Amino acid sequence: MLETRDLTVRFGGHVAVNAVSCAFEPGTLTAIVGPNGAGKTTYFNLISGQIKASTGSVRLNGVDISALGAPSRAQAGLGRAFQLTNLFPNLTVRENVRLAVQARAGAGLNLWRIWSDRKDLMVRADEVLDAVALGDKGDALASSLPHGDQRKLEVGILMALEPQVFMFDEPTAGMSVDEVPVILNLIRQLKADKTKTILLVEHKMDVVRELSDRIIVLHNGELVADGDPATVIASPVVQQAYLGINPEDKEEVAA
Repeated sequence: MLETRDLTVRFGGHVAVNAVSCAFEPGTLTAIVGPNGAGKTTYFNLISGQIKASTGSVRLNGVDISALGAPSRAQAGLGRAFQLTNLFPNLTVRENVRLAVQARAGAGLNLWRIWSDRKDLMVRADEVLDAVALGDKGDALASSLPHGDQRKLEVGILMALEPQVFMFDEPTAGMSVDEVPVILNLIRQLKADKTKTILLVEHKMDVVRELSDRIIVLHNGELVADGDPATVIASPVVQQAYLGINPEDKEEVAA
């Protein structure tokens, strides 16, 4: 469904992402991990169109979308959630979701004109709110929600857009221990739809182990490991680059 071919971006003399080629299939959740500064979020930005690649390409369903900007890629089927919540803070929770429902239906972005004629869109918006456990907060301003509920709302907006590819960049960042399971359950629900592809940047390895079908590891902007979670996490290159464990040190301790 989604593929990057030799995707590269340079900032001056620094190569932030270096010739990363990877394909992502429907029905899978791929975790993208690596140490700070490895290029994970930059790789996400290249895929979703926030950053223009220096060389290489991004393909969706076999079509090269490299020339498209972020809004056009979203319309093509790439749904992106960011490290920081990206909402309309002065609109209500329901209005945030309604805008996404309207955009998905190609019905424009007028909040008021359309609702008297398209009750089906209103029903869909309320269905999404119920799915993310915000049905009782539809009239609250988005800015008034606690951080965990803002994260849930952002997932709801993505669901309303019905993308082919869901991209989550550290979805549990800044959340309390009690709030994290709610977001993980939402991602599990999305994962159950085998027509969708999910990419996840996440530092919490327990989350990665639990959710991912596959892990790819970036280090210094390069793809250094790719495979099933158990194999990748146990590999020497990941132990050293990501976990900071030198395999030789482990042998000395064992001895």
